[in-house]
Amino acid sequence: MEDLTQTAAVTSLIEAPDVVLIGSGIMSATLAVLLKRLDPRLRIQLFEVTPELAREASDGWNNAGTGHAGICELSYTPARDSEGRVPIGRALHIFEQFEHSKQFWGALVAAGTVGVPEDFIHAVPHVCFVKGAGDVDFLRTRHAALKEHHFFKGMTLTMDPAVIQGWAPLVMEGRPPGAVAATAGDGTEVDYGLLARRLCAWLAQQEGCGVAAGWRVTELRREAGRWRAGVRCAASGERREAQAKFVFVGAGGGSLSLLQSTGLPEAAGLAGFPIGGEWLVCDAPAVCARHEAKVYGTTPPSSPSLGAGHLDLRRLNGRRQLLFGPFASWTTRFLKHTGRWTDLPLSIRAGNLGALLRTAVRNRSLVRYLINQGLQTMEDRLRAVREFYPNARAEDWRLVEAGIRVQAIKSADRGAIRFGTEVFASRDRSLAALLGASPGASVSVNIALNVVKTCLPELFASSEGRRRMEQMLPTFDTELREHGNAALFEKTSREAEERLHLTRRSGSYPIV
Repeated sequence: MEDLTQTAAVTSLIEAPDVVLIGSGIMSATLAVLLKRLDPRLRIQLFEVTPELAREASDGWNNAGTGHAGICELSYTPARDSEGRVPIGRALHIFEQFEHSKQFWGALVAAGTVGVPEDFIHAVPHVCFVKGAGDVDFLRTRHAALKEHHFFKGMTLTMDPAVIQGWAPLVMEGRPPGAVAATAGDGTEVDYGLLARRLCAWLAQQEGCGVAAGWRVTELRREAGRWRAGVRCAASGERREAQAKFVFVGAGGGSLSLLQSTGLPEAAGLAGFPIGGEWLVCDAPAVCARHEAKVYGTTPPSSPSLGAGHLDLRRLNGRRQLLFGPFASWTTRFLKHTGRWTDLPLSIRAGNLGALLRTAVRNRSLVRYLINQGLQTMEDRLRAVREFYPNARAEDWRLVEAGIRVQAIKSADRGAIRFGTEVFASRDRSLAALLGASPGASVSVNIALNVVKTCLPELFASSEGRRRMEQMLPTFDTELREHGNAALFEKTSREAEERLHLTRRSGSYPIV
């Protein structure tokens, strides 16, 4: 199936669109397809500044590729409460949101919209590995809490080094004796960039829709009840305008400057702080062939923006590779490919300067962490790898640049950083934007659903709209986390996994 990676294949501009989407990543692409399938009459125009689609945050090299479902991420289950219990509410929330993604992707596969599922999604064990008596005890408590819920009934815990070696040989070989523990559960690896390009390819083939790469949206202005988007061709300098009733800004780090151009009072205090990322990559076939899992560890208290280090099997560009990271890097750019060093300073306004300063003062440990990360040598990074893979050899690894996250900062947060993904909506609901980062790609379908509910609820207010929504998302208005819905969850989850050709391994992990 064509992935639409060449400019010539996607330079399509339409007249009088109903909806304009900015950015071609997984979020904009998902929303575009959801809208068009809800109402085939909609005229939709998508703009992307780069010559190729989904090459920023959604590209496989720029994110972890994890189907985030709370299985292995300790950051979704914070420290014990006053009664010694591990709160699991956020893990349940993330898991349920990812179920929406699986249902939607499965429906698209069944409809022939995105091609063969093996191209973009694979089943892979999600393993959480810890060491030391304190962390082992925490993981045991976490597992006990999660196992009580039907979402996580297939998760297995072990404290036997031999069992862990069976799950992840590289993690245990050469490791000195000591307390260790791990949990394993059914998870996925997703190539969000490829999936986004498949979604854009389908959109470009629909009547009344256009996908234009190499066109930069330079400003957004509200006039006479419509949004006017000024656009410029990156290659020729040609300028045009597009007017639409609804605009979605899914431009990653480029979203902030566009929101600032709107003149909306609710956007006046927004600011952004960019954090670059880096991976260590192993291409050695003999090493990559021996690791078949995504292994996550504990999250340093000062680095929740990047999450825990993880040793991941990846399938990128048709090759098995091993990635470790992410490592943070200092940058003032907001985008990896088209960003400029002036992005951060030019984003500072009188209305957001105070918020930026308060955030810096309140998060001094994060600032120190970023400085220390930026000063790391290759040997420093290899020491971090060997915490997960003790026998790692320096000659097997190379350093590559990952994506850039722009952390959203708002005056109302009073210096607190709310890591994760947020949806900004104008008061009249005519414009929405995606702010923040992980786990946005994994829960992009749920985010798109909430954008429709918030800004365009009329699309599924009718019986026909509701029928179409149920075809794509059978449980779009049902809380699967409720214990009374365990059987429904089992049914819909298995149906989605069958469509996506995912095989469950629950029960096959050795239980000790």
